[in-house]
Amino acid sequence: MRLIRGIPHLPFFKGGCVLTIGNFDGVHLGHKAVIEKLAKRGKALGLPVVIMIFEPQPLEYFLGGKPPARLTRLREKVIQFAKLPVDDLVIVRFNKQLADYDAEQFIDAVLVKRLNVKHLVIGDDFRFGKARQGDFAMLKEKGRASGFKVEDTGSLQVDSQRVSSTLIRNALAIGDLRTAEAMLGYPYSVCGRIVHGDKRGRTIGYPTANIRMARKNIPISGVFAVTMTGIGGLEIQGVANVGIRPTVDGSDKVVLETYLFNFDRDIYGYTVEVHFKQKIRAERRFQTLDELKAQIVDDVAEAKKIFATQTIEDNGL
Repeated sequence: MRLIRGIPHLPFFKGGCVLTIGNFDGVHLGHKAVIEKLAKRGKALGLPVVIMIFEPQPLEYFLGGKPPARLTRLREKVIQFAKLPVDDLVIVRFNKQLADYDAEQFIDAVLVKRLNVKHLVIGDDFRFGKARQGDFAMLKEKGRASGFKVEDTGSLQVDSQRVSSTLIRNALAIGDLRTAEAMLGYPYSVCGRIVHGDKRGRTIGYPTANIRMARKNIPISGVFAVTMTGIGGLEIQGVANVGIRPTVDGSDKVVLETYLFNFDRDIYGYTVEVHFKQKIRAERRFQTLDELKAQIVDDVAEAKKIFATQTIEDNGL
């Protein structure tokens, strides 16, 4: 899969391409169905499959400091797209210039003259251009005039619910990892680099791997049984806290701290992935560090119990 950063770097597809545009937050099963539909069109027409996404996501630009919690950062999206039948991923910076772009100009200058799109798969609620003037009807009309077809993405349902990033976000917010996984098509996880923290965990006997959070907020909080991958092919069990650490500093900065079981290695600088298995409890403030330590003992015991139960279930016992 080729990464193309920005409209100025767009190649001209001489024979044309098939295209879809969106945020694709989470790259969930609904998104995958769209991409698979697009890939079938591409194969039938003998054309490359192209996806266009925006960074930051439009709502992050328009809402400033209070956007919806993001399911996946750019790196995680790229990882998921790479598993799908995608030839080119176009990453367009969303800024004032793009927000003010005339909708018809965007179609003519970008979709037709730069991408040479022949088939577009898009949501019927898709809006674009200055003041959100561009819509599905405009694309259909311009497509007839410019020689490309426009197709609705349709929708995918799981347990009688339309799969959407919003529903997944809501499920994660209440710790319903099973529903989130059913809609994502994979267990929810967070990627990041292990960085130096304040090392307070060491003082109470529970050193943690601190993950740099490259986003303003995430849709999940509390204490969880987790596994960590990205260290020499290992899958390491542990317990993680996602939140603002109210007992330690009570700031509004979201951190992800993971205590790994039976593990003592220098892993600073590693890029890892934390896989959330089951929620143990909500984050809360303790009066003293001794109270916090006593709760961590209970959290570790509960997490180990969860892993033991899952092992029994996986073995069919």
